[in-house]
Parts: sequence; structure tokens; C-alpha cells
Amino acid sequence: MKKWYILIFFTVAFLLSGNIAAKEWKKVRIGTEGAYPPFNYIDKNGQLQGFDIDIAKALCKSMGVQCEFVIQDWDGIIPGLLAKKYDCIIASMSITEERKKKVDFTDKYYMTPARFVAKKGSGFKISKEGLKGKTVGVQRATVAENFLRDNFGDAVKIKSYATQDEANMDLASGRIDLVIADSVVLLGGFLQTDAGKNFEFVGPGFTDKRWFGEGIGIAVRKGEDELREMLNKAIKQIRADGTYQKINAKYFDFDVYGR
Repeated sequence: MKKWYILIFFTVAFLLSGNIAAKEWKKVRIGTEGAYPPFNYIDKNGQLQGFDIDIAKALCKSMGVQCEFVIQDWDGIIPGLLAKKYDCIIASMSITEERKKKVDFTDKYYMTPARFVAKKGSGFKISKEGLKGKTVGVQRATVAENFLRDNFGDAVKIKSYATQDEANMDLASGRIDLVIADSVVLLGGFLQTDAGKNFEFVGPGFTDKRWFGEGIGIAVRKGEDELREMLNKAIKQIRADGTYQKINAKYFDFDVYGR
């Protein structure tokens, strides 16, 4: 009988120690796209840059871990996380109910509206009737694409692209009539460039939670609660100590965190 008590004791002790002992994170592998300026992009020297990248580095510093970035096409960015190619995604990913079925999210780290862009003086009205028959470009597998299909899919022709830059280039060349994406991405990545100087925002900004979720968060695999909480704590820390605001000011003249 005593042997059974001893066996049970050590078994329970082992299980408890396994639950209590936290994984010692020394390095966090971060999946990002590298094709979504000014949030994440590859510069002329082949280096990752952008708001997402600087935020990721600040979070890693706050957590006391090493950052390792893994570039992944947007279409495969969640499958790559699930396949353990990286530990989290920091790539301007909206927190939506659909994505929550596959991954867990941290708190938001920014929130900006989506908008349409068209040639200056186009006179387009953002309604089904106003856009009827027009061709709209959008990045594939994004919340903007879901919004466009659900709200204008029976009125417009939708052309999907692997990257936002490809959509912008087709707009500049006249192959499509409008694009829709995050307003900050369109501003810094297109409207403020030579290619976008003859284009402008049309219509209002869109932030409807049904399509655009609860802001932009960091995705982790389901059950990775320790990493998620570490990231949440780090987000709070960099906002409290002024690091977030310094990064924000490097890229924008307004607060991207939102309400």
C-alpha cells in the first residue's frame, strides 16, 4: 500500500511541477510579411523595416528575449504559424472572430480605418449604385477583401492581389478604378509617393467590428497562453514608458493606437 502512496505522490508532484514550470523563452520567432509599408517592408538593403518591426523589437526588448524574423507571404501566414515556422505573427493582422477560430490574439497594438482610393476628381460615390461596374483592387485574404465582397460584391468587379503594392501599381496604371485597404498603408505606401500623387481617398473610413475586428493584434497558436501574456505585458510596458509613442512618431503624425 505504501508503494502506491509513494507512486501517487511522485506522479502528482511531477504533474504539478510541469504545470508550474514556465517555458524559458530566450528567443521569439516572429512571422511577418515584409510587403505592407509603412508597417512592414523590405528596404533597398534587403532589411526588414516598418512600424510592426520596430514594435516587435521593442516588445522583445521588454520581454528580455531575442527577436528572429521570418518572412512569409500573407496567404500562408496563419498556416505557417500553425506549422510552427514561427512563434507569433506581427504583421498588421486584424483581430476577427473568424481568425480567432484558428489562433489566439494579444490585446490590440493599433487600430486604423480602411478606405477607398481613386484618381483625383473621379467623383465616385461609395455606394453600390455609385460603384456599379467599377473594378476594385484589394489584397487577397485580408479583412478588406471580406468587407468588399460582403458589401459591394454584387455591384463591383473585384480583383485580388498577393500584395498591396501590386494593387496600387494596377491603380496607378489605370487597370483598375479603385483600391481599398488600411488608410495608413494607402497613405504612406501610395498616396505620399510619386505614383500616388494623382490619387486621393474617396468616401468614409470603415471600422465595422464585423469585418475589421477589434484592432490589430499579435497572433499566437492556441494554448500559447504564456507567450500571449508576455506580449500583452510588454505592450502595456512600452506604452507606459514612452517607447510606443517614439515609434509612433517615427512613422506617423497622429496616434495609430486609436481609442
